[in-house]
Amino acid sequence: MLNGESHKEKAVVNIIIHAVLFTFFLQLLTDFIESIYALGLLGSSIPVEILASTLFFSPILLLIARKGIPAWGILALAELVVLARALEVVLDTRLKMMVSGIGVAAFLIYLPALLWDMGKEQHLRKKSSAKLGASLLLSAVTLTLLRAINSGVDISTGRENLWLGWITAAAAAALLIHNYRRESKGAGRDIPPAEVNSTKPVSFSRIAGLSVGVCAVFLLFYFAFANPNVIVRWSAADYLGVMVFVFISYALFAVLMASSWFRGLLRPGVVWIWNAVFVFSLALTILAQQIQFPQTPSSYPLNEPLISPYAYIPLAVMILLAPVLVVDFYLYVRDIIHAKASLPSLGGGFTLGAFFMLLMVFANIFTTVYDYIPLVGPLLRDKFWLVHLIAGAALIFPLLLVNEDSYDFGLIPVNRKNYVLFFGYIVLAGLFSIYSINSASSLLTASNSANETVRLLTYNIRQGYSADGTKNYTGQLGLIRSLDPDIIGLQESDTNRISGGNTDIVRYFADNLDMYAYYGPKTVTGTFGIALLSKYPILNPRTFYMYSAGEQTAGIHARVKHGGEVFNIYVTHLGNGGPIIQQEAILKETAGQRNVILMGDFNFKTGTPQYSLTVESLEDAWLLRWPSGQDDQGNRPVERIDHIFLTPGLSVEEASYLEHPASDHPAVMVFVSK
Repeated sequence: MLNGESHKEKAVVNIIIHAVLFTFFLQLLTDFIESIYALGLLGSSIPVEILASTLFFSPILLLIARKGIPAWGILALAELVVLARALEVVLDTRLKMMVSGIGVAAFLIYLPALLWDMGKEQHLRKKSSAKLGASLLLSAVTLTLLRAINSGVDISTGRENLWLGWITAAAAAALLIHNYRRESKGAGRDIPPAEVNSTKPVSFSRIAGLSVGVCAVFLLFYFAFANPNVIVRWSAADYLGVMVFVFISYALFAVLMASSWFRGLLRPGVVWIWNAVFVFSLALTILAQQIQFPQTPSSYPLNEPLISPYAYIPLAVMILLAPVLVVDFYLYVRDIIHAKASLPSLGGGFTLGAFFMLLMVFANIFTTVYDYIPLVGPLLRDKFWLVHLIAGAALIFPLLLVNEDSYDFGLIPVNRKNYVLFFGYIVLAGLFSIYSINSASSLLTASNSANETVRLLTYNIRQGYSADGTKNYTGQLGLIRSLDPDIIGLQESDTNRISGGNTDIVRYFADNLDMYAYYGPKTVTGTFGIALLSKYPILNPRTFYMYSAGEQTAGIHARVKHGGEVFNIYVTHLGNGGPIIQQEAILKETAGQRNVILMGDFNFKTGTPQYSLTVESLEDAWLLRWPSGQDDQGNRPVERIDHIFLTPGLSVEEASYLEHPASDHPAVMVFVSK
């Protein structure tokens, strides 16, 4: 039997191993869903996507494992998760979908198999669940850090920093093998055979409910709580302020869980109230930001309603209470371990849990793409809050199945020295994250240019994907940097959703270009993502909406002072076909304004009624520079739907229509002067 110090060393190793595995699972899940969505976005055949989504049902394979899984089999599943994470980041979209999906499938088999195996160590069930809870907390902290230090993009999954993920994967693979060898020598267990072989009847419904609870925990971390940048785009809250609250929440939770007095308070009633307030705050945070869009066209354009400062109270409460996810995870896995359920029972339970995750993933995405999903989609229009409320309900109701003796919360099973390191990691991660965010914003200066020419760029970035379907936001950034625009209008920049990998491309571009940014419509409204970036301060930005029978559309209006002139900047992305009713709303907004610059993806070509209506009051910048429609290089973009329109009186010194493989849309560049 191991001595006390060896047990503590083993506990620390297990916490680290599972923190890495949980992190890899959430990263694989993120890339898996993003890849499925991207292939749909690229017009891939539906059967491929349906086939890939069946990987969620992998736990059903445990139904045939009536004799259990050997230790080497559980090790192999964990190593498969690690291998998938190491490989998928270098693959194209289709292969990434398959490999990340295999990694997700392996984890969804591994976790119930692990809990089954831990059930053999009945006398260690409290410590086992505590270790897993500690691992989950460290995973959430790590994922938050990885995005914060890279402006909303996970630094470990980008091709520029592959070494970071590979080193972590190699270390995890080695630790897994080291742990297995130690276990196989009998160093980790001293369990009487009678206890190992004892069985205790447990109902499948109870195991299924607890399994759904475990999956709900991972689902909510995936949706938002391991990615605070997502919460920021829900609410337009201050990124730095949100991150400060997040790490205060994590650190406070770690301190309180070290207190026997606090752990003693966590009885069923208290945990129920904690969960209820958390879920209510989550739903209220989103609901406060959602807009009840009128059904009558005459009500548009519709300015985004002002949000009361009180609406941010539930946001703060939600963030501070979010560690209840770790508490619930501890309770659910402890009860599963204590129940010593059979592998087929756990396989069935986790199959239901994974099915629930898949349904919630679809529901989340359908709140944005409802117009493309007949029958079901329209029911979820403007129901982003409801999806999260249902996920929260699945988090809470399994508490009814938890035995009361499971509320005897254990501390992270390490000595005081290692606990200090655990707490210190949370604090350092928080400080490093906050420093990174603050450093990026401090680079901005409120200077203005004496140059009278303003360099404009409108660019549909296709949610970060290149023309060949490869994720390529770094290539898009390189193109933008080479063009050196003063003001940028971005379209299809709504990547701060699970369909976009929870990636904040707008923040990433703005920080790397040292530009001010205004995102525009909040992600809870389900619109095309549109954003405005500028080298110079963005004044009085606002969002307005146009009538949309299909997917919701919006526009941005802001003022930018450049070269002694104030320009009224508008950015938009119209719906399919560029509905004239939407363009009429845009023109109503621009009417009477001076120095108007209207740019975006309008989805209409020259010669259409929408175009003719627009040039009655504004001028086409391309034709101002090239009246024949053909530039000096022989380019005649007759099929163009990306436009820049200007108030009469503004001069165009240069105009370029740049076809580039970084996106399926051209980058339209125009030099304008008064």
